[in-house]
Amino acid sequence: MEEIVKSITTALARGAEIAAALVIGIASVRAIAMFLGNYFKKLAPQKISIEDIRLSLGRSLALALEFLLGADILKTAVAPTWNEIGQLAAIAVLRTALNFFLDRELRNNEISRSGESAS
Repeated sequence: MEEIVKSITTALARGAEIAAALVIGIASVRAIAMFLGNYFKKLAPQKISIEDIRLSLGRSLALALEFLLGADILKTAVAPTWNEIGQLAAIAVLRTALNFFLDRELRNNEISRSGESAS
């Protein structure tokens, strides 16, 4: 029974990692496309700011970090060793800190942008 649960959680963890990779890949391609669209259409009336591109990419990276943290938790869910628990704790702290600072920057940008549009 433990082997079945371990196989399922391993498959779910791989799925979460694949989801994270897809989110990062799609967001990166989208950000590059928006940047290049701006670059080659300098006179276009509907220009997207670099800040908007950064915010869009940042939101996607925050989502991908959540998927990766979930994958790490799933990997250590079945009969973890103390070494695996220590590695998970270190990874969780780093990813959570990255996500916290990324989220804080995104919120600050959104607040400052809403303040600019209200003026």
